[in-house]
Amino acid sequence: MTKKGSYFQKHLAQQGEGVSSRQALPVKPISEEKKAEFEEGRVILMDKPLHWTSFDAVRKIRSAIRIKKVGHAGTLDPLATGLLIICTGKFTKKINEFMAQSKTYTGSITLGAVTPTYDLESLPEQQKDISNVTLEQINDAVQTFIGETEQYPPIYSAIKKKGTPLYELARRGEDIELTARKINIEVFEITAVELPVLHFKIICSTGTYIRSIANDLGKKLGCGGYLSGLRRTAIGDFRVDDAESMETFINQIG
Repeated sequence: MTKKGSYFQKHLAQQGEGVSSRQALPVKPISEEKKAEFEEGRVILMDKPLHWTSFDAVRKIRSAIRIKKVGHAGTLDPLATGLLIICTGKFTKKINEFMAQSKTYTGSITLGAVTPTYDLESLPEQQKDISNVTLEQINDAVQTFIGETEQYPPIYSAIKKKGTPLYELARRGEDIELTARKINIEVFEITAVELPVLHFKIICSTGTYIRSIANDLGKKLGCGGYLSGLRRTAIGDFRVDDAESMETFINQIG
């Protein structure tokens, strides 16, 4: 049985980072006037750092502004960075509206192996030779993803079955029957090729798993593949270029 967190914790140790980095930012006092502004409603564009969960960001902001009504509009995995929309107070009603918008990602897919989680939260395995994979084959395979298709989510995902996240069932070694879901990929471009690594840009509908795209592309090419880097650069008209770091946000509210 593969434990989702096993390689992830090793990865953190190799990077010299861990949970402590998520707790290092001091929380400053906030005035009642400023607190009232957040209760009335704010949309915060956050550039989520590597290794933070989306809930880490929500929890840190909730602690900083001293109100309970804080939520995010679309999860980013710990090994992904980029745009996270966080809503406070009355603006939490807008979360579903933001979540429904298309997402833009850049990142990298490594060919020649697979991982149980489809990314680097687990160890690469089943290594295969990629010397026969051509650029033409890659481009042809990429084209098959564009448009409305059905996608199977990763077994290690937060999708719930009878109230239990799939990743918990997978950790227990239980058999999981996945259901395909309709998604729409507007753009899938290979922006650079440095084999075994492919760099990409994807614009897709909500609910799309980029990890699954990496795994499925590897299958189509017959050599395996996994997501080795991911950054969300836009949600609808919101851009990560307009987002702020958690440190900047914390420093501004005091």
